[in-house]
Amino acid sequence: MTTGVTRRNCLAAALPALVPLGWAVPGVAHAGGQVEEPLMDSVRSALSAAVANEAPPEPLFGSTQERILYVRWLATMSDRLRRRKLDWEVRRDFLQTAWYESRRAGLDVALVLGLIQVESAFRKYAVSSVGARGYMQVMPFWTRLIGDGDPSKLFQMQTNLRFGCVILRHYLDREQGDLYMTLGRYNGSRGRSPYPNAVFSAQRNWQFDGRLAG
Repeated sequence: MTTGVTRRNCLAAALPALVPLGWAVPGVAHAGGQVEEPLMDSVRSALSAAVANEAPPEPLFGSTQERILYVRWLATMSDRLRRRKLDWEVRRDFLQTAWYESRRAGLDVALVLGLIQVESAFRKYAVSSVGARGYMQVMPFWTRLIGDGDPSKLFQMQTNLRFGCVILRHYLDREQGDLYMTLGRYNGSRGRSPYPNAVFSAQRNWQFDGRLAG
């Protein structure tokens, strides 16, 4: 699916410097500890700019076909997410935001949803044993490094997904596109296989065939 998003290229422009499924058990957050690493001033500025834009996650489409594909994706993912989020409007808002923030960061939305499944089992207020917060289990130190210093905002849906996607993109750039090492760095287990393998396995649950019939 090759749909567009509002300001779809803003993150790319801002960042030039830059297990088994049983892990995702409801009630438990399995995030490791992302390591706080020193950032070059240029990287810090780029990441700060990337998380600062608070535009609502409203998808824009270049064609009717793109809109149809998005609606099909939303309906398919909503069915898959139903047992975890019972309310349709809650599912819609979550999926729309996850789609928007993934695309904005140049990430595969199925990968992001797989990561969320493993990290927090889709729980907005999940907190890990090391203090990581929310859907994408973002460590509070990131709000000091590139945000406004208020870690409580990591329990806001769009803020959490924005930070998580920006951080994942940053790590992907640092690892020169190596997803295995990127996921390990995100989890604080770089070079070890259980976490990346868990995310790759969960990612398959959120794949979507975006082809139109006929």
